[in-house]
Amino acid sequence: MNNKIKSIALASAVTGGMLLSNCTLVKDLEYKVLEDPLEMHGDEVKLKMTATFIEKGLNKKAVVEVTPIFVCNDGTEILFDSRTFQGEKAAGNGEVITKAGKTITYESMRPYQSCMEEGKVIVKILPKKGEKEKEVILTDKIADGTIITPYLIQLDDQVVACDDNFKRITTHTTEATINYDKAKFNVKSSELKQQDIKDYEAFIIDAQTNVRRDAKSINIMSYASPEGEIDKNDNLAADRATSANGYLTNFYKKSKLEMPAGFVTKTPKGEDWDGFKTEVEKTTHEDKDLILRVLEMTSDLNKREEDIRNMAKTYKFLEKEVLPQLRRSQMTLTYDKVGYSDDELKQLSKSKPDTLTVEELLYTAELVEDLNEKLRIYKAAEVKYGDDYRVVSNVGYILYLQNDLDGAKAKFETAFGLQEDAIVANNLGAVAHMQGDRAKAKELFEKAGGPETEYNMGLIAIQEGMYGEALEKMGDNETFNVALAKVLNGEKDAAGAIIDASADADAAYSYYLKAIIAARGDNAADVVSNLTKAIGKDAAYKAKAAKDAEFIKLRDNAEFKAVAGL
Repeated sequence: MNNKIKSIALASAVTGGMLLSNCTLVKDLEYKVLEDPLEMHGDEVKLKMTATFIEKGLNKKAVVEVTPIFVCNDGTEILFDSRTFQGEKAAGNGEVITKAGKTITYESMRPYQSCMEEGKVIVKILPKKGEKEKEVILTDKIADGTIITPYLIQLDDQVVACDDNFKRITTHTTEATINYDKAKFNVKSSELKQQDIKDYEAFIIDAQTNVRRDAKSINIMSYASPEGEIDKNDNLAADRATSANGYLTNFYKKSKLEMPAGFVTKTPKGEDWDGFKTEVEKTTHEDKDLILRVLEMTSDLNKREEDIRNMAKTYKFLEKEVLPQLRRSQMTLTYDKVGYSDDELKQLSKSKPDTLTVEELLYTAELVEDLNEKLRIYKAAEVKYGDDYRVVSNVGYILYLQNDLDGAKAKFETAFGLQEDAIVANNLGAVAHMQGDRAKAKELFEKAGGPETEYNMGLIAIQEGMYGEALEKMGDNETFNVALAKVLNGEKDAAGAIIDASADADAAYSYYLKAIIAARGDNAADVVSNLTKAIGKDAAYKAKAAKDAEFIKLRDNAEFKAVAGL
């Protein structure tokens, strides 16, 4: 608002015999109020002004106590801080004013009270000379009050749904093992009758037609037991890989299955010392630790085998219980497991929700737009997976969007008890903020993070009068509250476009804020136009406009008076 200078003849506020005596103590003061009307920011109203004592304006033996007072229209008086001034020869601790006069700066703050929306600021001056108090002097109005535009904030704290870890296609493996006789690489017919081979063959056949399975490749890792010459064992492992590959080729041909080119890879590994160690660790043999110590201390493979062979009794045990397990080809089939389609998931969430995983249910809820349907799916998930904090929090998320704050709070608290997750902390903070507990909201937001939390902290910054910080935190969001912060931060020209781009562009409070922007730009026609729209959508804005100090300069404007009912 524009600065105002008001010269107040103090003597005009007193009458009768006191006129001369008071004027001899203090003469005219010149007040310059830096914000007129006063403004509320961060729930506080600050009075900032200068007051000038003219030359010889204060009697050299006089003391004056100066107290600005906010007088509400309902008669309530709210006193700002008092300041005491004294002449050069007066006794006391007041600020000395010489005969040359002086300009003093003054600043005082008081918590906003609702009656301060309409009222005025006056100054009370109590002159004294020696021990005698003179008649109190009350000035005329030096400022109006109070702009409370920050209270237009529309709390729209953002809550967040917890993410799923759904993957429609996941990679898995299944395997079977062909074992060989010592120093042999031929595949025995008895091996092909083992259960793991039968299951493996059945899986391959099923994968040809099962839409849920997509076979990708087979890798054959073949080994020799660590006995004998290393080079021969390397060759033996390679031969075993070839024989296993031959078995697979024959199986595919016999089963009339097509094997894609390059589908099978062979990876001969030679002597299997790692497998040897693993098998020994499984045993309870008395020399188990000794064998493992040899493996650890001897890196030369030939020397290692020699040391183990020298344990004659022990080696017989190894030949019988350990080494046969190492003569093998391990065939690993890698395949993709293909999950349900979106339509299948939505149908199953209705008919058989208990057959779906928690990830599938969380994902399915995101496929639908209707909040009630989302809630149904989340609640279905909660029945089976109620110990998963994400499920419980997401029930609260929907309740919050449906304006059931108490129900949302209960779910968020349960979820936070299961896991103190940052998303849940944000959601709890949003509820606390919406329910008026700003301190609790800040505490919870500090445990959270992410753009939604930053936006929510921006709302609190608006309420605390830190508009630049609010805009930094709210980022690129285009909401009514961002526009409000722009206006409060002195960026009114950018605010209108943000309002128009917001989801609340056609709300009554949006038109009202546009009227304020117009008033600050001295555009009376746009004030009237936007107020008319605001009042058309919400009649309560008529009474608000009539007393709003934002429009104080228009109170004599006929069109404004008509729309505001003045």
